[in-house]
Amino acid sequence: MTTHDPIDRPAVIPAEDFHRVQRSPEFATLKKTFRSFAFPMTAVFLAWYLAYVLGSIFAKDLMMTSVAGNLTVGILFGLAQFVSTFLITWLYIRHMNKKVDPIAAGLREDLEGTRR
Repeated sequence: MTTHDPIDRPAVIPAEDFHRVQRSPEFATLKKTFRSFAFPMTAVFLAWYLAYVLGSIFAKDLMMTSVAGNLTVGILFGLAQFVSTFLITWLYIRHMNKKVDPIAAGLREDLEGTRR
């Protein structure tokens, strides 16, 4: 039977320290930096996806327009959905690594440095 070594268990950070960090200007900057990317990108993606769905419902003739052989505007639009998903994921990761993670790391260090 395996027992857990207490050293492996993270120390408990007091709630007051979490509240202090939550009220800090750095945390406000973290939230603003995250939201300034995540909310607009979510809105753009949902609008793009909704355009595809609505196009397939209300613009059937356009979506069935042949581009080359059996390749239609609808198929290209659908494939573009996949491409845009990968692009958004890449942009999200890049934004988090460059802008959000450094702020979060500073806040984490502040919290972990206040352990008792």
